[in-house]
Amino acid sequence: MISKVNVQDKFLQIMDYWNPRIGGELNDSYVKMAKIKGEFIWHHHDHEDEMFFVWKGRLLIRLRDGEIAVNEGEFVIIPKGVEHQPIAEEEVHLILIEPKTTLNTGNVVNERTVSIPQRI
Repeated sequence: MISKVNVQDKFLQIMDYWNPRIGGELNDSYVKMAKIKGEFIWHHHDHEDEMFFVWKGRLLIRLRDGEIAVNEGEFVIIPKGVEHQPIAEEEVHLILIEPKTTLNTGNVVNERTVSIPQRI
């Protein structure tokens, strides 16, 4: 069945930070949605690129050799193997499109790792 998704309604269902939810599926990828605030961990992804699309707010991505500011309506793709640290001084709403096997914490497994994201 084909259905449309209201992005704003989906974000209203997310009540916590750094816990990506599945908003849809595309081929072998999930369309994940997350609210974030504060600093995440330094990490990288060995086998996949990671796309951060900022729906609301302003995201800062720290890299070992600089920073990238991503504003509302913009996205950035972090290539596989590149260590990065997402930071949100205020609440940010993110959309991520990534393979179903991608862990949110990449090469690090800890209490922030979401192995099986919930659907919203």
